[in-house]
Amino acid sequence: MENDSDAMTLQQFRYITTAATAGTLSEAAKQLYITQPTLTVAIQELEEELGITIFNRTNRGVSLSAEGEEFLGYVRQVMEQLDLIREQYLGGHPVKHQFCVSTQHYSFAVEAFVALLRKYGGEEYDFRIRETQTYEIIADVAGLRSEIGVLYLNGFNEQVLRRTLQEKNLVFTRLFVARPHVFVGAGNPLATREAVTMEDLEPFPRLSYEQGEHNSFYFSEEIQSTRASRKDIMVSDRATLFNLLIGLDGYTICSGVINEKLNGRNIVAIPLLVDDYMEIGYIHHRNVVLSRFSQHYIGMLQKYTTTPNA
Repeated sequence: MENDSDAMTLQQFRYITTAATAGTLSEAAKQLYITQPTLTVAIQELEEELGITIFNRTNRGVSLSAEGEEFLGYVRQVMEQLDLIREQYLGGHPVKHQFCVSTQHYSFAVEAFVALLRKYGGEEYDFRIRETQTYEIIADVAGLRSEIGVLYLNGFNEQVLRRTLQEKNLVFTRLFVARPHVFVGAGNPLATREAVTMEDLEPFPRLSYEQGEHNSFYFSEEIQSTRASRKDIMVSDRATLFNLLIGLDGYTICSGVINEKLNGRNIVAIPLLVDDYMEIGYIHHRNVVLSRFSQHYIGMLQKYTTTPNA
């Protein structure tokens, strides 16, 4: 009886992951080679057993509930481990490895992601990196859509962010502490300075990443965000920000860590003379054992942040 129960659980897990990807129970049933009523009953039985609603039903199909998203994160970990066991010990076909990280707009996070793929990607993979808003990073990791999130804390935002992380059962681990820098274009009048002050920056446009609905100063990706600026430009992606740094002689406040191979020589990092810091690190879910790809990625992050501009 115990073995039958375990087998049924794995089968139900496959049903859940397939339905979540397909978007409709009819399409999922086709992919699973079962009837739609069979699939519907199996999902309902699992929901009743767990006491949660995994899917919201509409006329257009199904979508994961908040509880369902968290549950699916755990299910995917189980299925990934099962696939790896089959590949390693049973001579199964190499699995399509999966990994997702959400991060603030750091070139070292991309550099670590590239290194991870080159070394551990294998023949088939589905790896994803999301450069996104601070609150979305936290939500991604809390909902197990991403295993790792990369962001910073400092004296201004730490109390609010740590409380948010604790509420969502997340853990922050430091990678390094950086002194504030500014990125400017190589042609900017300040580009040859050994260091700059906030007063030096006043004539130039300040570039910042928009934070969507959670556009609180505490979730800003840039330190000194409460300081007034006569020229403010909000952007949503790193390429646009870098183009505006060059085209408009703008600046953005940052950690100063930049990869010349990925970003070219047109962006310069200059120390900013201000009493502040950025404690940059990664977050993960407290109740989730990090997968081997998460552990490898953290190793890559440590490798590419061992000698940051400080």
